[in-house]
Amino acid sequence: MDDPVERALERANERLVAAAEDRVNPAAVDAALERARTAIASLAQASAELQEGLPTAIQDGLKEHFRPSARHLAEVRGLMNQVLKRLERLEGDLLAERHARVDDLGLLVDLIASGWQAVNERLAKIEETLDQPRLRSVS
Repeated sequence: MDDPVERALERANERLVAAAEDRVNPAAVDAALERARTAIASLAQASAELQEGLPTAIQDGLKEHFRPSARHLAEVRGLMNQVLKRLERLEGDLLAERHARVDDLGLLVDLIASGWQAVNERLAKIEETLDQPRLRSVS
């Protein structure tokens, strides 16, 4: 029977031997570095292309996305202008109607005043005739 400590030591030694045998080959490291450099260069080129073309693509996408909204906004603006013109016309009509009513009221006041003046004149004539002594005819 093996002691658990001895077994652990054996396994550790085996791993050390395996690690020493698998030492990295300098040619493999150089090849891996070259592949990494190539991949980094390719990534840098793709990044540059994206950096150059992305703002234009984003602007085009935003224009395409918001074009219907811009159209709707223009329609709303046109409708608002129509509403404002109609409100101005209504305001003008109401103002003209108000002036016409004021003119009508002024005419009505003048008519009532002249009517009362005529009534006053008639009453004055009647009072004058009542105040004069009547001449009786002698029979």
